[in-house]
Amino acid sequence: MKILLLTDGVMPFAMGGMQKHSQQLALHMAESGLEVTLVHCIYGNQPLPSKAELSAAFGEKAMSHLEIISLRFPRLGKIPGHYLNESYVYSKIIYEKLHDRIATFDFIYSKGFSAWYFIEQKKKGKALPPISVKFHGYEMFQKPANFKMRLQNMMLKRPVMWNNRHADYIFSYGGGITSLLTKLGLRREKIIDIPTGIDPSWCLKTPLNPVSMPIRFCFMGRFERRKGIEEIHKALNKLNSSKIQFDFVGPIPQSQRLKREGISYHGSINNAKELIQILDRCDILVAPSHSEGMPNVIMEAMARGLAILTTRVGAIESVVDESNGWFVEPGDSDSLCKTLDQILAMDSEAILLRKKASIDRIRLFSWDKIARQTIEKIQYLLR
Repeated sequence: MKILLLTDGVMPFAMGGMQKHSQQLALHMAESGLEVTLVHCIYGNQPLPSKAELSAAFGEKAMSHLEIISLRFPRLGKIPGHYLNESYVYSKIIYEKLHDRIATFDFIYSKGFSAWYFIEQKKKGKALPPISVKFHGYEMFQKPANFKMRLQNMMLKRPVMWNNRHADYIFSYGGGITSLLTKLGLRREKIIDIPTGIDPSWCLKTPLNPVSMPIRFCFMGRFERRKGIEEIHKALNKLNSSKIQFDFVGPIPQSQRLKREGISYHGSINNAKELIQILDRCDILVAPSHSEGMPNVIMEAMARGLAILTTRVGAIESVVDESNGWFVEPGDSDSLCKTLDQILAMDSEAILLRKKASIDRIRLFSWDKIARQTIEKIQYLLR
């Protein structure tokens, strides 16, 4: 079976949850013996990756079944909607690059808008293989955190719906994402539920450490309004407790940082070993997002034995429940403050049980299992 995997970036050449998902999916599909052609892009003035860099990112076993085509994402200026125009042009560049070979593929798996032009051509009558799309979190259809996000969402909704309606299949994280898609009127029979996965190398292989005293919390993510950093800061100011320890990982500006004892800001950390060191000394990941898909940071924290304090958005409830975490209302710093206060008053053994539950649950989401599910589903669709 020959798979054409289209994406607008892969780790480590582009950062983000979708980029990590793309890299892992390509790697594990290729390692399973499928012939995979991966098309990805590089942004700005960053050089295209060399063959040696690609081999380091994917490994020798995968590279024997993996063809990688590196392109540059087009830049069309800063006028409103430029990202949508650039995404359409990017999909057309891919189509023209592979035009003579498209019929040799059995299935096209695309991320975001990367198959937009392919779908358009198929709709016009061109003979193309089955085309699937995956937009990950569908945040544009979830509640926005502020007015700016509301405007961005309004621009994205129509083209996202067009791609979903006219693709042959839609890959969803399941849970709340699939419920959202069906409410939007998309046919349930074309929606394929496959959760995201976790690289087995992240999984804790030693006994859990005892719960820290004081309990140690952490946040990992971009400085982005929908991630809930503002609510965390408000809650910490309301608590005003010397019992709390909090680690922030991500590019949070100096001007936005709290200056008080027990709170540490580590900046951006892209090295997995450094991230693991921070997670291993923490007990609870705090991820109070306004909108999400199925966040990698939650999967990674669970793999290191952290309990999760989060919101019921996206597909988060597919991996978090009351056995391994707590839920708060998105955008509600009072709800977050109250829950943090309750956790600080909890018995350490009760917290340890939630930490253990995270490790037990995450074993179901190992990337080798997720890739196998994806391959079996594609084989079924082709039959």
